[in-house]
Amino acid sequence: MTAAGPRRTALVTGASSGIGAAFAEVFAANGYDLVLTARRVDRLQARAAALFQRFGIVVRCVEQDLLAPDAVGAIAGRLANEGVHVDALVNNAGFGLSGAFLASDWARQREVIRLLLEAPAELAHRFAPGMVAHGFGRIVNIASVAGLVPGTAGHTLYPATKSGLIKFSQSLNLELASSGVHVCAVCPGFTYSEFHDANGTRDLVSRLPKWMWLRAEQVAAAGYADCERNLAISVPGAQYKMITGLARLLPERVAFGYMRRQGARLRKG
Repeated sequence: MTAAGPRRTALVTGASSGIGAAFAEVFAANGYDLVLTARRVDRLQARAAALFQRFGIVVRCVEQDLLAPDAVGAIAGRLANEGVHVDALVNNAGFGLSGAFLASDWARQREVIRLLLEAPAELAHRFAPGMVAHGFGRIVNIASVAGLVPGTAGHTLYPATKSGLIKFSQSLNLELASSGVHVCAVCPGFTYSEFHDANGTRDLVSRLPKWMWLRAEQVAAAGYADCERNLAISVPGAQYKMITGLARLLPERVAFGYMRRQGARLRKG
């Protein structure tokens, strides 16, 4: 995109804080107008004001819970009514459900699947055709290192949905390879954000060494750059590139046993 070209718009879900907010800033810095969605509109508006002040871009705020019926249709309908074309989509909204699989009812487990896998796929299905028609698009799916390594006890559906999101991103990347639409699954490890406060695991993860932590800005910068390169998978941070590389090289039973021991050690403190 050149300064003289048409302005593009990025839609970022879960944009009120953390990785979503960092991605909004990266797209703004690269000349995109923004549509920010989250459940907390007050925080969105404060962030929108700051982004407008800094970058002079148009920022729309859409208060929307993606767990609500036809949430994607509501977002798409509003943008269509306002004549907004979505050039880039960042699927960031999500949460983690701590504890064992049988410790919470199925309704909560179903919400994990809806928010972490179904909603990103539906949003991509809704907005990708317009991107293809324009010959340009960027779809960033915030996955996780958890989707690239063996599972551990607890948060049972989190790595499963993130693994599914990675495979979905890879397949869609290949399907849209000649269309000008880039699709990238960004797979961060532990990242400073409100994620662990929301799922009640802050005390637990605070025991981790500092070298394992990433900054949201670091994740967004790496993810944006890798999406521009049309990499199907982006793993921010040298430490997590090493960890996921080893996970691929080790025999499955060895990697699985290591994750089991590490998970147990972390839970015991």
